[in-house]
Amino acid sequence: MAMHRLLVGTELLESDSAILPKDAAHHLRVLRPRPGETVELFDGAGRSRVFRCGASASASLDADGGISVSPKSPFELTLFACITKGSRWDWTVEKAVELGVTRIVPVISDRCIVRIDRKDRAAKRDRWQRIAEDAARQSDAKWLPEICEAMDFDETLPMVRECACFVGALVDPPPEHLLNAVQRRLADDASARSFALYVGPEGDFTPEELNELLSIATPTTFGPTILRAETAAIFGVSVLSSALR
Repeated sequence: MAMHRLLVGTELLESDSAILPKDAAHHLRVLRPRPGETVELFDGAGRSRVFRCGASASASLDADGGISVSPKSPFELTLFACITKGSRWDWTVEKAVELGVTRIVPVISDRCIVRIDRKDRAAKRDRWQRIAEDAARQSDAKWLPEICEAMDFDETLPMVRECACFVGALVDPPPEHLLNAVQRRLADDASARSFALYVGPEGDFTPEELNELLSIATPTTFGPTILRAETAAIFGVSVLSSALR
């Protein structure tokens, strides 16, 4: 059975006897560990340490070994994804974390069904951060990705220019498959370290948005069928993650 994992601050890992903060202590009570059972505390920045529950399985834990450090991937992988409705977006965030993205940029394009007022974007980001933290805890991820606030399409373009970005696009002539495009980029530029995937909304990009994006990103196809926005995001991240590893 996999060891229970709790996300904590880095400073807590350095203490041989850790007193959990409120959220982590509540989660531990829900897990109901047996006295003497071990749990892993991790900070989302590559550091983790095993602790052992006391006789009362309370929020006070004793270290059962030293701090382990997991190296960060040499590649950065950003997911630019237009926000989808309800639980579909939550699912996208969760699965992208499991697949090892380093940054998620929620995008509001012209044809997005979901609209988020600027005054509500910080609160939304906090909620997505909690989803990402739960996904990291459950998937044994050692590094948490950066979760950005929702951004309007035009605001993302400077960020796209800073990386090798691939976008699923229906263009004429048809573009090459995403996997081939990524492999070719790696072969052409062995020093490239920052990669990204850009996925449009359910109603696709407007022609103006697509033209802007394709002036700075590489068009690709994801295969012979038309994928839902959330499926395209996770398919694309899976391909990129596999190629970069």
